[in-house]
Amino acid sequence: MEGQRRLKGARVLVVGAGGLGSPAALYLAAAGVGTLGLVDFDLVEETNLQRQIIHGSGWVGKPKLESAASRIEDLNPHVALELFDARLTSENALDVLRGFDVVVDGSDNFPTRYLVNDACVLLGIPLAYGAIFRFSGQVSLFAAEGGPCYRCLFREPPRPGLIPSCGEAGVLGVLPGVIGSLQALDAIKLVTGLGRSLAGRLLLFDALKLEFRELALKRDPTCPACGEQPTIRELIDYEVFCGIQAEPPPVEGEEISVQEVARGLGGNPDLVLVDVRRQVEWDICHVEGSVLIPLDELTERAGELDREKELVTICHTGVRSVRAVRALRAAGFSRVRSMRGGVHSWAEEVDVSMPHY
Repeated sequence: MEGQRRLKGARVLVVGAGGLGSPAALYLAAAGVGTLGLVDFDLVEETNLQRQIIHGSGWVGKPKLESAASRIEDLNPHVALELFDARLTSENALDVLRGFDVVVDGSDNFPTRYLVNDACVLLGIPLAYGAIFRFSGQVSLFAAEGGPCYRCLFREPPRPGLIPSCGEAGVLGVLPGVIGSLQALDAIKLVTGLGRSLAGRLLLFDALKLEFRELALKRDPTCPACGEQPTIRELIDYEVFCGIQAEPPPVEGEEISVQEVARGLGGNPDLVLVDVRRQVEWDICHVEGSVLIPLDELTERAGELDREKELVTICHTGVRSVRAVRALRAAGFSRVRSMRGGVHSWAEEVDVSMPHY
């Protein structure tokens, strides 16, 4: 009964209503957490449903925050929800996190992980950390009293592009359910005072081997966030810290519509379609007649392309193909454009029989 009272009086914030945030938020609500905060700004996509179990097909195209709130209210109408429909940034993070007892990090990118860690350290809030990649995951409790923080483990972020996102590399759908549930479990134990938390421990999970391993962690006395002489006393620009610059939007002349490409295929012998996705994506679907040169191989294989031809780059949704245009133009190709919307738009507007992914 005492533990249930503590849960009822607790305030827990979940950052992200995606793969990790879905199971974490559901189990926290079901456990009887009195106030549950949710931070998200994204829309539900059909491809989310394989792992983001808080959402349903009827919510595709609608805000994740509204979808998650509806499901939680149906599960436990006694939970008080605090919704933050915004991207977590250096400007708003301290205001959003302040007043919560525990933060559950369900983010999927390095800038947000470092941002949430630093904000939790500055505010003195324990952080239930989780991360996933393909068939593996890791869980820990950071910023607990006397324990290490995320920067004690990973002081510097990896180089940009070194580690692909879940959208690029994929993730086994049940994996975030395992990791997110463990994050919720540690948050519940922390609130109720039960058992031993993951503070000072990193739990590693291998889904293919169905194997858990544990590493001991210690607080780094030289850590810039939680060390004996911390240098981080305010939040910084985490995109710059992680080496991530905002992608410039497409400019006039860089893109071509799928309809124009479709018409060109029928009457323009100089038109060459260059698909810059990975082989596994190409195997799912591709535009007939296109050639595959993955984006990370494009520069070294540019010699395979005819500079006199009209080139159209293609990817999944039109982001990587714009990067390819800029790389090819930098290499001296003048007649090159990106197909707006990628194969996703092609399947929607030109070839409805093409598989979606």
